[in-house]
Amino acid sequence: MQPFLRKQTMTIAFTTLGCKLNFAESSSLAKALIARGHTRAKQGEPADICIINTCSVTDTADHKDRQMIHRIRRQNPNAILIVTGCYAQLKPGEIANIEGVDYVLGQDEKFNLPDFIGSLESKVDSRKSKVYISPIREIDDFHGAYSKDDRTRCFLKVQDGCNYFCSYCTIPMARGKSRNPSISSLVKEAQEALDGGAKEIILSGVNIGDFGRSTNEHFIDLLRALDNLQSPISNVQSPMDTYRIRISSCEPNLLSDEIIEFVAHSAHFAPHFHIPLQSGSNTVLKIMGRRYTRELFAERVAHIKSVMPHAFIGVDCMVGVRGETAECWGEYVDFIESLPVSQLHVFTYSERANTRMLEMDLEVIPQKERERRSKVLHEISARKTEAFYKEHEGFEALVLWESGNGRKANGDRLMYGFTENYIKVSCPYDRAKVNTFERITVPHLH
Repeated sequence: MQPFLRKQTMTIAFTTLGCKLNFAESSSLAKALIARGHTRAKQGEPADICIINTCSVTDTADHKDRQMIHRIRRQNPNAILIVTGCYAQLKPGEIANIEGVDYVLGQDEKFNLPDFIGSLESKVDSRKSKVYISPIREIDDFHGAYSKDDRTRCFLKVQDGCNYFCSYCTIPMARGKSRNPSISSLVKEAQEALDGGAKEIILSGVNIGDFGRSTNEHFIDLLRALDNLQSPISNVQSPMDTYRIRISSCEPNLLSDEIIEFVAHSAHFAPHFHIPLQSGSNTVLKIMGRRYTRELFAERVAHIKSVMPHAFIGVDCMVGVRGETAECWGEYVDFIESLPVSQLHVFTYSERANTRMLEMDLEVIPQKERERRSKVLHEISARKTEAFYKEHEGFEALVLWESGNGRKANGDRLMYGFTENYIKVSCPYDRAKVNTFERITVPHLH
């Protein structure tokens, strides 16, 4: 293997797995590195340094991380390989033992990447990984981030970490305590995104409804401030034609009636909610350590639909956790069927080290049964999404067009976009429409 030769500027390749928060952080880190004079490697171009920002929400995510590490090493045998993110924070030793990994950086350390890379002098032939990890619960700093890779859409990081410690979850151990920046700093970042051409901002975080814990502010006040940004676009039919904002996943116990009413009457917030349910059985919710009942969840959904009948509601669902008996599973399915929601995001439970659920004397669901239950919820989700789309055929909607990335059978290029209530539509590609709003009649989509 050839030794790494230090250059003043280097080509950097980022690979990001997992959530939108990871993508926003990678985007901001890439921007900081470019500001130092480095360049991003083009597709297929050998890189001097490869950075893998990992996810660790499930065992499957860990497996994908390891596969990606091996793949990147094969593709870039002479590059310095840096692994960071949630998997790195949780299992640094496991990653350090993977052949070809040079550095393992924890969640806090990854935000020092520009200085860290600037200090690298050589790539040693011994291939012994070096690990730099800070204890996660000692981290108080908030590192801001927003993604500008897609000029149409911006993922704005408004919060990090979680204090909930649900019995099945490792996120608090991977991301640390709940923390956030000030409203004024987020308004500044959001305004920069709009001035840079973004038309849609997605508020991202680990537990964004917990916003304000670090600054003695409130999530609703952040929403009000972001609803009053200055758009560079004028002479439009309505404020929503200038920019729009979506709220990412928000815990049902933190999604207050005040927030729902605000979104319903706001100028720029889309009628689109993503609410984690995780189980439709109160027994299982208690085992999980969730902070609400299914009755509260149903109330939130009903309130949204009462003030925003056309709202899209996505729901996180987990199947196969310990203690999810046949009776609990039956309650779960019946509850999901009863909800007027639009889509389910289904996750199959996997045992995670250092979680309280492993210490509980509970029925363990066989893997094949977990997979069967997952299939049931996926089928319910498909039916609910199809019904939601069909319900809105013929309605007027405001679509934000994105760049084309598909083709019809006859070879004509298509472009895609989403309505304010998250219905995906397409039309023949027209470059002039990219990153613009257009009022359309929702067509027949199935």
